[in-house]
Amino acid sequence: MDIAQVAKHSGVPASALRYYEKVGLICSVSKKGERRKFPDSVFDRLALIALGQGAGLSLEEIRSMLTPEGKPDIDRQLLAAKADELDAAVKRLRAMSKGLRHAAQCPASNHAACPSFQKLLSAAASGALERRWGKRSLF
Repeated sequence: MDIAQVAKHSGVPASALRYYEKVGLICSVSKKGERRKFPDSVFDRLALIALGQGAGLSLEEIRSMLTPEGKPDIDRQLLAAKADELDAAVKRLRAMSKGLRHAAQCPASNHAACPSFQKLLSAAASGALERRWGKRSLF
């Protein structure tokens, strides 16, 4: 399948396909100087790349977990560390959501009079939010 067909069917731009080939994530089966052609298995490889990127893995991390034959060679420690990062991000997002909901529904006449909102502002100003995500709730 040529590069235009792969781009059309996968939704991955041809420029990204060329870059993925350059960095060793996918391989074309065409001869040098010919239009790039890929085996049908490229779609499985692109799916693995998309999955890895969705999980926050860099292209280099993804490449390191693929053999030259295209088989996965999973680094379980790396995946566990990424899962921990995702868990931390979920906690941060939940805390942000809770803070936004509180601000939206706060019964105080104005946010400057709300102790919870003031606590949030104080923590944000001091950088404490970044150090405290997941350790305790602000509200």
